Amino acid sequence: MTAVTPVQPKLSAVFTLPVIVASLGYFVDVYDLLLFNIVRVPSLKDLGLSEEEISQIGANIYNWQQAGLLIGGFLWGILGDKLGRRSVLFGSILTYSLANIACGFTQNVEIYSVLRFIAGFGLAGELGAGITLIAEILPKELRGYGASVVASVGLAGAIAAFFAVKLTDWRMAYFIGGGMGLILLILRVNVLESIVFNKSLEKRGSKPVPWWTIFTSWSRFVRYMRCMGIGLPTYMVIGIYSTFGNEFAKALGIAEEVQAGTCVLYTYIGVVTGDFFSGILSQWLHSRRKAILLMMLMTLAGVAWLLSGGINNATTLYICYVWLGFSIGYIAMFLTTTAEQFGTNLRATVTTSVANNVRATVLLTLPLFQFLKKDSGVLHSGAIVGALCFSLALLSLWRMEETYGKELDYEEN
Repeated sequence: MTAVTPVQPKLSAVFTLPVIVASLGYFVDVYDLLLFNIVRVPSLKDLGLSEEEISQIGANIYNWQQAGLLIGGFLWGILGDKLGRRSVLFGSILTYSLANIACGFTQNVEIYSVLRFIAGFGLAGELGAGITLIAEILPKELRGYGASVVASVGLAGAIAAFFAVKLTDWRMAYFIGGGMGLILLILRVNVLESIVFNKSLEKRGSKPVPWWTIFTSWSRFVRYMRCMGIGLPTYMVIGIYSTFGNEFAKALGIAEEVQAGTCVLYTYIGVVTGDFFSGILSQWLHSRRKAILLMMLMTLAGVAWLLSGGINNATTLYICYVWLGFSIGYIAMFLTTTAEQFGTNLRATVTTSVANNVRATVLLTLPLFQFLKKDSGVLHSGAIVGALCFSLALLSLWRMEETYGKELDYEEN
């Protein structure tokens, strides 16, 4: 009897409506999420704050946004496993779109803080639900490519945010972001729910797995913390090294004026290409772990370059930020790995909350950085925070399950 050769899925299967819409959704997500990083200085200056107040109050507003991500990550994830991935995408987009439009009208820092919290809360649902949906609908052999497409298109939103501010002003940039989100809602109408989720819902019946068992089951808790740990360097680079790039430039003794928004732009130029590369690298190596380890070590090299004190001009600094952005471009990859680590009945909760918990780690690393720099200075403080994050990240990757090619049609018991 002749053996039947399995039919390999075509690469064109990646370019389906759900993947395209998820990519555009992530584009708007990143645009709105990073917009405050870019307009932090000009918007707060326009509201009448001094340079010292901009640094301190700007960090506080950013923390409010991150707190919204932290809380929203769990809520949207739980809803995603109860109501479906598609429902979460609708609710989150509507929330952050309206909040960003309102940011364009703000006249004081108190309201600004509340609106960034609401925007962060809404933004928390987009990426995790999108990655979960893509992981479940694509053939297992193509998930890495799907993550590359979503990430590379999505992270271009940061570049778009930078140019929106350059070509208009910070208020109009918020209006544009909110408007794009509302348009995206119309595109979401034609996206179907994951078949894997629908099958899981039928199997579960009246016996769902409570979300809090992530923390009461040792096996799940360890998997969950590992997934968070491997993402730590990504948002440390974005939330500290890039967002406060102007302060690192001063500490390095660079004479030219360096704007934080420009540092964020160059970082995300790198991220766009890096995220596309990491997905292809994972497919080529047939391994998530090896691809993430390589990108993580490249990030470590970039951080050492930035903090070594050898950069003495703006051009070299921007090149360093492109390198850092490229090397942290495994964001979609570590979230795809997260989705593959858990069963369908907890997958959205885990992926969505991990995505936002990692973003929200800036709530811990940024205050630590701000506290240390009073006595240790910007470069030494950045080195201490970096050493902590990389130690936890490498420890998390060690002995992590390899999930390349793993079947996802299974449940957590």
